[in-house]
Amino acid sequence: MPPCAPPLNVLIVEDEALLAMDIEAMILDSGHNVVGEASSLREVMALPTDRQPHIAFVDIQLDEGSSGLDVCAHIRRQWVDTAVIFLTANPKKIPVDFCGAYGVIPKPFSRSGLMSAMRYIQEGVCDPPPVSPQPSSFLPAPDTAQKWLPRPA
Repeated sequence: MPPCAPPLNVLIVEDEALLAMDIEAMILDSGHNVVGEASSLREVMALPTDRQPHIAFVDIQLDEGSSGLDVCAHIRRQWVDTAVIFLTANPKKIPVDFCGAYGVIPKPFSRSGLMSAMRYIQEGVCDPPPVSPQPSSFLPAPDTAQKWLPRPA
């Protein structure tokens, strides 16, 4: 895993082109790097492997009939330490174990919602547990919630 300090490397897996562009702009505006974009499992599998993302934002329903759940499994094999965060309008479609993902940002989300979720996730990924309060825009997976319990005072 590359050093976990800003700027972070972010992968965007989203099949709605306008939303993918909005997410990219938000990530770049917050000072981070976008190391790849894809709209399907096939496109994720074709990405160069040398620029490991710290975080991957992954939609559940993707182009070519592919699933974000399959993309998550591939990312977890390809880049073991990458924090996968699902983006979906229907979080109930995510299995209870989240397939190893760290959590979900439900759609629709606002710019401020994505940015506050990203700050919280960055803290949790780089120096767990996060010191900021959990934003309402991010729902952690059960494993993540357990790992990111606040430190005793």
